[in-house]
Amino acid sequence: SKRGSPYLRKALFSAALVASQHDPVLKAFYEKKRSEGKHHLTALGAVSRKLCYIIFAILKKNEAYEIRQ
Repeated sequence: SKRGSPYLRKALFSAALVASQHDPVLKAFYEKKRSEGKHHLTALGAVSRKLCYIIFAILKKNEAYEIRQ
């Protein structure tokens, strides 16, 4: 959505774009959304939301992120 900081939203979308290309879990999630007929930016928004949850969990648990295969 267009609520909140536009700078933070842009940073999240940029991170989601890179993550959807290099992280296997987020790449599969992005491709699932695209196969459902979602537009590129809509699917990227879903990836950025999922990335927010991952970032919050990392900060809350104070653990390093490990890419799952």
